[in-house]
Amino acid sequence: MATALKPGARFKSAVCETQVMVVKAPAGEHDLRCGGAEMIAPMATGSGEPDPAFASETLIGKRYVNADESLELLCTKGGKGSLSLGSTPLEVKQAKQLPSSD
Repeated sequence: MATALKPGARFKSAVCETQVMVVKAPAGEHDLRCGGAEMIAPMATGSGEPDPAFASETLIGKRYVNADESLELLCTKGGKGSLSLGSTPLEVKQAKQLPSSD
């Protein structure tokens, strides 16, 4: 099921401890997942285990983005599952190089 993602919205994984906040999102409905399962509202309850194909740990404080960086999530609580948009894994956003101060 696809969900409209809006900056400031919070979601949690249904299958692990991971929690995220949307920093930036493209318009429309998107299939946000963690551990291979659809992410749920912060107050909802989930159950089960992460899919082994999507179990590469999410780290607190890191920002996760899709390939074109139109979606950006901030991990507010780490967990065992990895974040994905549908079946496409999200990557940790790399820090931008600052210009040298020569």
